[in-house]
This record gives sequence, structure tokens and C-alpha cells, in this order.
Amino acid sequence: MVENQVVVADAIKIIMKKYISLFVLFISFFAFSQNETNTYKKRVLENTEVDLISSFYGQDGDNAAVTGGIGTEKLTDVATTITVSIPLNDNDIFTIDATISAYSSASSSNLNPFDASGASRGGDDDDDDDRSAKPTAIGPATGSPWVESSGASKSDVWVNGDIGYSHASENRNSIIGANLSFAKEFDYTSIGVGGNFTKLFNEKNTEIGLKANIYMDSWQPVYPTEIKSYKEVNKNLNDGFFEGVDILDQNGAIINKTGSTVWSPFNTTLVENKSRNTYSASISFSQILSKKAQISIFLDVVQQNGWLANPMQRVYFGDRANYYIGNASSIANYTSPKNTDVFQLADDIERLPDTRFKLPIGARFNYYLNEVVSLRTYYRYYYDDWGITSHTANIELPIKISDKFTLYPTYRYYTQTAADYFAPYEQLLSTNEFYTSDYDLSEFNANQFGFGVSYTDIFTTRRIWKLGLKSVDLKYSNYKRNTGLTAGIISVGFKFVMD
Repeated sequence: MVENQVVVADAIKIIMKKYISLFVLFISFFAFSQNETNTYKKRVLENTEVDLISSFYGQDGDNAAVTGGIGTEKLTDVATTITVSIPLNDNDIFTIDATISAYSSASSSNLNPFDASGASRGGDDDDDDDRSAKPTAIGPATGSPWVESSGASKSDVWVNGDIGYSHASENRNSIIGANLSFAKEFDYTSIGVGGNFTKLFNEKNTEIGLKANIYMDSWQPVYPTEIKSYKEVNKNLNDGFFEGVDILDQNGAIINKTGSTVWSPFNTTLVENKSRNTYSASISFSQILSKKAQISIFLDVVQQNGWLANPMQRVYFGDRANYYIGNASSIANYTSPKNTDVFQLADDIERLPDTRFKLPIGARFNYYLNEVVSLRTYYRYYYDDWGITSHTANIELPIKISDKFTLYPTYRYYTQTAADYFAPYEQLLSTNEFYTSDYDLSEFNANQFGFGVSYTDIFTTRRIWKLGLKSVDLKYSNYKRNTGLTAGIISVGFKFVMD
């Protein structure tokens, strides 16, 4: 395991050096190629700015993907992002962006549901190569899709870093930029590189933007306990995790593990391609229509290749026999939250195509009604070749109640069709090539209501050490799907100007 970690670390270092070099060359080329007539000379950014945003997110629901489309979806996440924008000179800006996000998930904890009673039975969910240990707990192994486990997959920390550079021409009609990013979570690593170009015409009333990004992700696959253990013990249900653990059939009877009718995963092939690459390009057009109106249109093209399914997510087929571990009397109430002590063994993990094409098209329209009220609207149409189409509509109504305070109520509506490969718990068939019970890929409608308040000090009279407080934003949003998922998020953001 240590050797593998060293190899991975060395590979990441090599890749990072490669792309940092390309990044520097890219910056150097464009920084020295921009030499337009000096007709407008004002610093793009007068002072160093620091943005700090913190948020708390919480959700609940009954359609957890880790447990095959049923079970608790409870999750909380606390995230903090800091962005520092530094003017290098009159024309150039260097940006550093860092995010840390820590979550706790009852849903993902059930990667190993048999920790629910404090008895893992040796079915650890780490990613090392050791064989499952022998049972150590007293009493039978139990678990439930509705009960939070105490396993290692219950919580995790996601970190992301991004560095960016932008150069504006002397007349400010051209802006070019580049960025390099790195993200890490316990089961994946991501490296990204991108560039962008903006051109202004018509006395800066018209703007065209181009962007391109590449993200290279690598997985460290993590599997449900029973599937991982089944592979480790070479299909021997009397060894490893399964030693001394009774397996029940649909009627609650204990099966003969060496008989002809036993539980086994439908597909024992695990993840072979552990990489995922994402390529995206976008074009945007913005036009000031009048003193009060502005419209913008954008088009994105996204292509993904590699491992696009989530190996943590179980799938249950309607045409295969069901097998369980736990309390036989609870099988009849398996799909009810009343079930606290029986768990169904997976038929397979989620399997999806290794390519995906996405095409979002959207528009924004902003209108200045008067000195007090403005209107901001947004619409997006989305299509992908997995069968999903969606519509997003958003409206925001900023209300200026004083020189420094603004209120902004918001509403967002979202609707999508289901992916071709989605079906609820036990409605999939083993004859399908691809399958998932992830409700993020299901048909649903969602409504989101939000309310925010912002404070703006254009003269930065408020000081915190050497930082001038430029603005404060506080916002709360409530989100509801017709599938039962509910969520709430509260965020606070601070913008500072450094002397």
C-alpha cells in the first residue's frame, strides 16, 4: 500500500511539473503578445482583494444511491473558500483560490452498513489490499439502509486549489487568462488546466468570451463491503467477513452457503479504467441593450471519457433472488424506515457508459427598473447523450433599501427527464448493459427559494487589521425535490481590500 502511494505521489508530481511549465509558457506568451495602443490607462485592479466565503449545507431524503435507491440521504457539509486577487501591475492580475470542504454523510457511511451496531465484522471499507479480518464483535452482524453506520466512509474532507492569471490590453478591450487547479478527496485526485479570452467591442457595449478547460481525474475505487469481501475471499462465503455470518433468503431462512442456491454478485468485474477526463469549451456573448437592459447568451460543450460510474453505489435487480444479513423478522419492512437491523446484499455496483456528452445552452437578462429595484433572470437548457434533458429558470430581485444595504429574494425552478439507465430500487433488470438507481439521474422537479442581504462599503471605511471591508453577503436557500429530497444552505461572504 505504501509503495502504491509513493508511486501515485511521484506520478502526481511529474504531472504537476508538466502542467505548471505549460501554464508559465502560456502566460509568458500572451503577456508579451498584447501590445495595443494606450488609449485608456487605469489599473485593472487597484488593490489586492480578499474574498472569504463560508457555507453550511444540510439535506435529508429517502433515496440513497449507496443503498440502491432507498435509505437515508442525510448529509451535512461545511465549506470555506478564500480567494486572493493580486494586481501585478496596471494590466495583470494573479489569483489564488483555495477551498476546503468537510462533510458527514449517513448515506455514504452505509458503504459498510454492518458498522451500524458497532460491529464491522471485519468488513472495513479502506482501500488497502488486506484480506477482511475475522469477526470480532459479539452477536450477529446487522445494518439497515435507514441507519447511519460508523464506518470510515461516513465523513471526508475535500480540498481544492486554483491559481489563475489574467492580462488586459492597454485599452481594456482584450482580456486573456489561464488557470491551473488541483483537487483531492479520499477516493479521487483531479488536475485541471484552462484558458480564457474576452473581447469587447462597440465602446465596450458588446462582449464575446471563449473558455476551454481540461480536467484529468484518477479514482481509487471503493466498493460496498459485501462485494469487496466476496472478491477478497475468492467467493468463499465461509471466509473473511462472511465467516460465522448467517445469510438469509427472502423468507428469512438461513441458506446453506455451500449449496447450489447462494448469494453472489451478478458481475464480479470491478473498475478497470481508473481515470476520467473532462474536456469543456464555452462561448458567451453579452450585449448592453440600453441604459437599463443587458442580455447575455452562452453555450458549453462538454465531453467526458473514462470511469463515469460510482463504484460505491449498489444496484438491486428485480429478476434476481434477494439475500440479507441481519434480523429475519425485519425483511418484510425492508423498504421502511422502521427497518433498523437487516440489510440486503447488493446484486452489483452502478455501471454506466464510459463516455458522456453534455450540451448546456443558456441566457441571462438583467433590467434596471429604478433606483430601488433591479431584475435579474436566468434560463438554461441542458442535453446529454445519457437521455437527460433539463430546464432551469432563475429570477432574482435585488431591492436597495439604503446606500449600503440590499435585499435580494430569489427563486429557482428545475426539471429534468431521467437517464436511460435509471430505475428505482429493484426495478432494474440484470439483462441491461448499464444501470443505476441514483436519483440524481432520475426524473424530478425541484423548487428553490432564497433570501439574501448584502452590505456594501464602497469607501471601505470599516477596517479589520489592514483589510478594508468592502462588502458582506448573507444568504439562505431552501431546496425541495418532488422525490422527497430537501436541503438548506446558509452562506456568508466577505470581500476585503488590502491597503
